[in-house]
Amino acid sequence: MNFLRGVMGGPSAGPQPSGTETIQKLCDRVASSTLLDDRRDAVRALKSLSKKYRLEVGIQAMEHLIHVLQTDRSDSEIIGYALDTLYNVISNDLEEEEQEENLSKQVDDLGSQFTEIFIKQQENVTLLLTLVEEFDFHVRWPGVKLLTSLLKQQGPQVQQIILVSPMGVSRLMDLLADSREVIRNDGVLLLQQLTKSNAAIQKIVAFENAFERLLDIITEEGNSDGGIVVEDCLLLLQNLLKNNNSNQNFFKEGSYIQRMKPWFEVGDDNCGWSAQKVTNLHLMLQLVRVLVSPTNPPGATSSCQKAMFHCGLLQQLCTILMATGVPADILTETINTVSEVIRGCQMNQDYFASVNAPSNPPRPAIVVLLMSMVNERQPFVLRCAVLYCFQCFLYKNQKGQGEIVSTLLPSTIDATGNSVSAGQLLCGGLFSTDSLSNWCAAVALAHALQENATLKEQLLRVQLATSIGNPPVSLLQQCTNILSQGSKVQTRVGLLMLLCTWLSNCSIAVTHFLHNPANIPFLTGQIAENLGEEEQLVQGLCALLLGISIYYNDNSLENYRKEKLKQLIEKRIGRENFIEKLGFISKHELYSRAAQKPQPSFSSPDHMMFDHEFTKLVKELEGVISKAIYKSSEEDKKEEEVKKTLEQHDNIVTHYKKVIREQDQELEELKQQINILKSQNEQLQATVTQQVSQIQQHKDQYNLLKVQLGKDTQHHNSHGDTLQMNGIQTEEVNKLKEELEEWKTKHELLQGQLREKDSVIEKLKSSQLEMGTEQSSQISKSGGLEHSNELQKELERLRSQIQLQSAEISKLQTENQKLQVLNATADPVLGHSSATAAQNSEWKGRLEQEIKELKSEVKALSEEKASLKEYLDSSSSTVAILQDEKSKLQQEVAESKKEQDDLLVLLADQDQKLSALKIKLKDLGVPVEDEDDIESGDQGDDDEDGDEEEQD
Repeated sequence: MNFLRGVMGGPSAGPQPSGTETIQKLCDRVASSTLLDDRRDAVRALKSLSKKYRLEVGIQAMEHLIHVLQTDRSDSEIIGYALDTLYNVISNDLEEEEQEENLSKQVDDLGSQFTEIFIKQQENVTLLLTLVEEFDFHVRWPGVKLLTSLLKQQGPQVQQIILVSPMGVSRLMDLLADSREVIRNDGVLLLQQLTKSNAAIQKIVAFENAFERLLDIITEEGNSDGGIVVEDCLLLLQNLLKNNNSNQNFFKEGSYIQRMKPWFEVGDDNCGWSAQKVTNLHLMLQLVRVLVSPTNPPGATSSCQKAMFHCGLLQQLCTILMATGVPADILTETINTVSEVIRGCQMNQDYFASVNAPSNPPRPAIVVLLMSMVNERQPFVLRCAVLYCFQCFLYKNQKGQGEIVSTLLPSTIDATGNSVSAGQLLCGGLFSTDSLSNWCAAVALAHALQENATLKEQLLRVQLATSIGNPPVSLLQQCTNILSQGSKVQTRVGLLMLLCTWLSNCSIAVTHFLHNPANIPFLTGQIAENLGEEEQLVQGLCALLLGISIYYNDNSLENYRKEKLKQLIEKRIGRENFIEKLGFISKHELYSRAAQKPQPSFSSPDHMMFDHEFTKLVKELEGVISKAIYKSSEEDKKEEEVKKTLEQHDNIVTHYKKVIREQDQELEELKQQINILKSQNEQLQATVTQQVSQIQQHKDQYNLLKVQLGKDTQHHNSHGDTLQMNGIQTEEVNKLKEELEEWKTKHELLQGQLREKDSVIEKLKSSQLEMGTEQSSQISKSGGLEHSNELQKELERLRSQIQLQSAEISKLQTENQKLQVLNATADPVLGHSSATAAQNSEWKGRLEQEIKELKSEVKALSEEKASLKEYLDSSSSTVAILQDEKSKLQQEVAESKKEQDDLLVLLADQDQKLSALKIKLKDLGVPVEDEDDIESGDQGDDDEDGDEEEQD
């Protein structure tokens, strides 16, 4: 410590050492001291001097500091001091009071030079990555700051070193999961620098779950209400997604677009717009635009647009668009964002057309935006954003184009004047005194006609009332009238772009234009004059309009046929001069700027001259007009014939395209039907399997019920043949009734016969008594013996008959009893007057249903049996084929064995020859090693090793 006091300028009697000498002594102390405490104190002293003596410390101490990082990793304190010192030397983020304007360039050079020295040895960056993995705050945080500074100074070189380092990017991704916010936040800054302009690192970071972690941080910090950490996360997300189609697709597929919706829930009060909130929301809107940028692949943009609609993000943006109290820059960026979300997406464009502003009465959002566009008091950037929004709404949207043009047609104009339409606003802007409104309205109307010949023809019907008492004039005529009045350059450029778009690819519009005799002289006069640089752009557009009038001329007007117009150019202007003036357009600086991207972005209103879509039209027509000017009449005729042929071919191709499209739709429908039928088939198979198991259960239940019913109806077994347990059929009941009636009649007959027999018996008994008295009185009489014998025989006969009849009567009585029992059991069944009858009917219904189910089961099982039989037949054929293949393989195996035997014979012959040759060599005195001995020795060693292993 005494040494440090001397070095750091403590009280001493001698002269004070300079800063360079002090740094040199400290460096020597770091290099030579054996005690860790001394080295730590020396590095701490270097840290305190590194800001004031940055150059000296960097030159003298960098090598020693790197050596400390390599050798003293066990002490976190000295490592932290060394990292802080290196950061102070390399970083240009010095305190404001230490920065001077005249030294800023030198400071930048110092940081870059020291960084280059540090990364010259790639091991230094790898060592730094290892230190960043340390959990100790005093090591990890300085390491993160130092690595961030290295990336700022020499980004591409450091990126390449980290990229080739094993798990280099993954180590840095762990910083986002650190529980200490200062390290996590600086980790976000580090990843910002790491992902700049390096697609490979961007992909690795994205696939290391960066989107999930960053969105979680944004949510934890309060979305748009968060602080600067949210801003840093949004900047990192922009680095990962901008111009990186792979990451954009991964972001969409990971359903992260849905997590962006809460960002734009700004509430209804909209009163607390802090500067940080405005910045955050601005970056959030830019992030949405990155996903739907027109420069992205069309498929990726379209899928993101649809996802934004389905998750409600577009609806949320439209809510901000129509809200009150939103800052102007946020409103402008929201309009630009909505523009690109709806651009070219029919579903989103239809939704935007249905959005109404919260006014009384409600007005469409498009009308409200157009009112801002043609209002010269609105900010310039806001008017440009509204124009871009209108252009995106009409881009590839023929339905929207038709709705806008229809508001100009006479049949649809609101006669009451209660509401302002989009067409009225465009006409008002087109003919206002503000040149910027003229230009915006002309460009907007041109987009309503873009690639739509039908609407170009319909717009010719629009009539305008110029003043009271004068007849109305057409919109086309009014545009040419204003053009000839010598208005501002910006107004004339806008009107000329509208006329060129209107007349291109529309012969009827060209005919209407030529029908006005003042138009062609005006154009030729403008082109022929030698005007200043400002007018050259107007001359070029006039040449383009005249060329369109020639190229799309159908020769329906005799005085303005193609050939006559070309002769007029030759006489009044000259072909070469005409082509030169036509070339003024594409050579203009503002034309090149407008051709770069669809969004109109101009530094000032004076630079607002060209529209992006119009530059495409110029590029398309410039060459064909130049060729058309030099063509003769015969070539024109041939070209007309070729055009007609091409039109016919185009019609045929269009027809076949339509047919193919319809067939594709039918195929898609059939595919969908097949998929539906497949799913239904799978469901039915599952149902059949379930029903089979249910049938089996019903079978078991049926058998169980049968047994139970057999026990319950055991006392009815006397008529079991007529009452079946599987259900009492109606025919059987009727039969039982008939049999019962027959038995009753028989019973009555037998009862009658029985009564008759009883009366006969009584008579016989009475006669027997009488005969007995007569017998006793006549015994003594002579000749009565024979008669008595006969009567005795008759009596015996009657007794035997009586016995038979009594037996028959007893039999009939038993039968009668049986019939009564049968009647007693049948009556409840027929009349349903007891609980047994109700129970039997219930069992009857269940059993009938189960019988039906069993029949359907039998049918299904029979079908399954047939399918199994077919499968068995196919399996048997497969088995036969496999058996043939097996026999072939067996034959090949036999042949292989035969070849192996032949090879063994050849090897044996060769061994004999080799042994003979060895004998000869030994005889000649040549030393020959005995391979058999060597092999046997090796084999013995192997055997010994194997024996040892077995013993173990």
